[in-house]
Amino acid sequence: MAELGLKNNEFKNPVVHWIDARLPIFTAMQKEYRAFPTPKNFNYFWNFGALATVNLAIMIVTGIFLAMNYDPSTGGAFDSVHRIMRDVNWGWMIRYIHMNGASLFFVVVYVHIFRGLYYGSYKKPRELIWMIGVVLLLLMMATAFMGYVLPWGQMSFWGATVITNLFSAIPVVGHGIVTWLWGGFAVANPTLNRFFSLHYLLPFIIVGVVALHVMALHTVGSNNPLGIDVKGPQDTVPFHPYYTVKDSIGVCVYLIVLAILVFFLPHLLADPNNDIQADPLQTPSDIVPEWYFLPFYAILRSVPNKLGGVTLLFGSILILFVLPWLDTSPVRSCRFRPIYRWFMVVLVADVFLLGYVGSNQPVGIFILLGRFATAYYFIHFLVLLPVLGLVERPLPLPESISKRVLGGGGALPAGAAAQPMEQA
Repeated sequence: MAELGLKNNEFKNPVVHWIDARLPIFTAMQKEYRAFPTPKNFNYFWNFGALATVNLAIMIVTGIFLAMNYDPSTGGAFDSVHRIMRDVNWGWMIRYIHMNGASLFFVVVYVHIFRGLYYGSYKKPRELIWMIGVVLLLLMMATAFMGYVLPWGQMSFWGATVITNLFSAIPVVGHGIVTWLWGGFAVANPTLNRFFSLHYLLPFIIVGVVALHVMALHTVGSNNPLGIDVKGPQDTVPFHPYYTVKDSIGVCVYLIVLAILVFFLPHLLADPNNDIQADPLQTPSDIVPEWYFLPFYAILRSVPNKLGGVTLLFGSILILFVLPWLDTSPVRSCRFRPIYRWFMVVLVADVFLLGYVGSNQPVGIFILLGRFATAYYFIHFLVLLPVLGLVERPLPLPESISKRVLGGGGALPAGAAAQPMEQA
């Protein structure tokens, strides 16, 4: 380009060309989301990253419209939510999308995490991608918990009281943290104001962390169902149009499920007690968190000691941070780990069992089931994962993604030693 300082580009649209010459955002988008080389063997489990992004956008947009009509005070919060439902144009639909979108968000993210566990997407060189993902999970949990308090129903109030009180178990500083969270000496108006402010702020922080997550992914490249490294251009296809079309199918299915929940089953995943206005003088018979917190709630209740329960609760999430170093196997994908594959199935069943236990009162058999499921959860990561990596004999790995996808000798001959896998 003749003019000094302007960037050359190949865009034919004069407006796009003019903007990109001065701020090359379209060049960056083409590089990262069109020409970006991705493994050619992605399955539909790889849709869930895009679904999480779409879900986040829906939650932010609907949340902004809800905030325009919400009154963050103990005297007006409950009534303002019902005014949104009855008097605000399309307010009922916006709230139902936001409410059910939160549940679907956790479905999408939990499947996304399972995919990472099953296919070894946390291993070298993707440790930082995984760790940023765990940070996103923690931010999501904090945002969801604070959002659940905002309707100021019975479960909102008592859930906030119980969960914030957990921090009092921390030695020395625990009571100070609880007082700071409450903004006083009980869950009241200052608490609701703080939670509303943080619930509005955290999604935008999540957007920033998602950007870091994607940057880290595009630096080292995507994992794939085979768990082997890309050997060359023959193993990849451009992200667009191949995976934009595939992701679009997933988005359509997701939107259909969301529409069914919004228009036909809006309260399927909600607690009816939260349609009763908060009353500090009347404790519900059973205080239960939202379904996506139930496994962690069961872990919390599995230990009679309050500090021990809180330690296990946070440990169940923080253990994921060190997962890349707990797994000693040189093979990423469970497809080539015949023993560990079954233990992954047991882990999923264990998480569902924890969720079931968390939804019931801690009495009788549920106490034993909760302790058994909690014990297995930690044994899986702290014992089975390191030991199996040392003793398990993996199946032979394919020579390349391309040969496995197109056929014609994708795996080593029968009886050959497993190909060592460099996780660099």
